[in-house]
Amino acid sequence: MSERLVIVGAGQAGLQAAASARQEGFAGDVVLIGAETAPPYQRPPLSKAYLKGDLDIARLHLKPAAFFKQANIELRLGTRIEAIDRKRGIVKDAGGAETAYDRLIIATGAPPRRLDCPGAETQGVHYLRTLADSDDLRSILTADGTIVVIGAGYIGLEVAAVARSAGRNVVVIELADRCLKRVAGPAISDYFANLHRAHGVDLQLGAGLEFVESCNGRVSAVRLNDGRTVPCVAVVVGIGAAPDQGLAAEAGLSCDNGVLVDETARTEDARIWAAGDVANFPSPFYKRRLRLESVPNAIDQGKVAGINAARAANGVEPATYDALPWFWSDQYEAKLQTAGARPSGDAPGLAEIIRPAADGRGLSVWTMLDGALQSVDAVNDPTAFIVGKRLIPSGKPVDPGRLGDASQDLKSFL
Repeated sequence: MSERLVIVGAGQAGLQAAASARQEGFAGDVVLIGAETAPPYQRPPLSKAYLKGDLDIARLHLKPAAFFKQANIELRLGTRIEAIDRKRGIVKDAGGAETAYDRLIIATGAPPRRLDCPGAETQGVHYLRTLADSDDLRSILTADGTIVVIGAGYIGLEVAAVARSAGRNVVVIELADRCLKRVAGPAISDYFANLHRAHGVDLQLGAGLEFVESCNGRVSAVRLNDGRTVPCVAVVVGIGAAPDQGLAAEAGLSCDNGVLVDETARTEDARIWAAGDVANFPSPFYKRRLRLESVPNAIDQGKVAGINAARAANGVEPATYDALPWFWSDQYEAKLQTAGARPSGDAPGLAEIIRPAADGRGLSVWTMLDGALQSVDAVNDPTAFIVGKRLIPSGKPVDPGRLGDASQDLKSFL
């Protein structure tokens, strides 16, 4: 009797897992289940090109409808899975319908963190994760009045850049003392703070939100923790994301900032894998656990999960996941490309090397830990990004003095 592979989550990781399972020779049923009604689509453009109106909806779709028929993948949309019964080997949806599985992949992603303050549910408070969220945000780009962005992470700053480029007044409220503090070092933080201020964004660092004020049921202002009031017509929340691990945790799978998996993307249950933003995995290169929120991770780890689900069914040795993380962000005329995973800002032995771009239009910031290269953030410097992607995993020793010298050819480090 043929086996059935069920994948919960029809985003980038889930779709890749389904496609890779088929490519690896999985002969049974493949069922891809998504809570949204839209077919699998790209998420990064939702805060960039699509939000600006530079990308139409058809180009967002990851695969044409014909792909699912040709690959014999059953795509169930608008279906929210609410429980996993590991003992019986079934998933149960919100309507009570049950679907049996022999192999299961959890790819539920990481929804945005919600505001926890009075007025958080007021009309005019926006989040950005889905296609519908981006469509809602589009409408406020053409309205009068100030937009307040809560959080100066990537999503918040990307939305601020689009809104400001559309001519809107934008105020960004960030509790930390610098923007991008969770993901970047001081030099990159300063670069983007200066960039946004140069474009007219009112960037308020070290400022906390107390509550959202309303008038006639709609947002009218935000009150800050120092007593100031900022009038506005809309609030966009970008305070990070949390892994959607509830299904896994309730099913008794180990979770800690994501579903815990091994180097093959497998959970402690031999029939269940997890991939993408929801998965917390051991990195052989960094010798620590990581949970990444990026398209490349979703694709690469989804591929490994799908391959290994097929191999488990066919009794073949599993593949391992050890891809170097990488990421990008577009803000105004600046393109940030990151390779590697930066250690925490207070890690002992951490050094940051700043290198101007050869053409003077950007820079790259390289982090080293105890003399070993860990990551590079390249702004308008694709050569630094490309070299970093190759140099970091090679483990080659690097002279920090040479690396910071813009007269030295970066390619010579390879």
